[in-house]
Amino acid sequence: MIYKDDFINIQREDSYLPWVKIFTNHAYKELSECDSNTRNRLFEVLLIVEKTMLEFYNPTKINIASFGNYVPHVHIHVTARFENDTHYPNSMWGEKIRDCELNLPNFDEFSKILVSRL
Repeated sequence: MIYKDDFINIQREDSYLPWVKIFTNHAYKELSECDSNTRNRLFEVLLIVEKTMLEFYNPTKINIASFGNYVPHVHIHVTARFENDTHYPNSMWGEKIRDCELNLPNFDEFSKILVSRL
């Protein structure tokens, strides 16, 4: 776990890309079930994660997704994407297009900066 407060927690997705998941602490099934404080914090943190990824990694695009079909607990995926990553421009859950080797800044350094902003 990267971070936790009264409303949300942030976990790293096992990926070569900078990719985090922001979970609500309470196991809400749908966003509309969240209390307003949790929902507000979730979206506030989402924007902080996005901005920090943009500044730290300078990606081609940030992908934001919320499915919850396999894990019916409100969570949002935030992924930094790069023009030459294995799936770009496809979804990371889609077809792999190429092999690649990205030389990215250290994720632990990103995490430290992110936590300092939260």
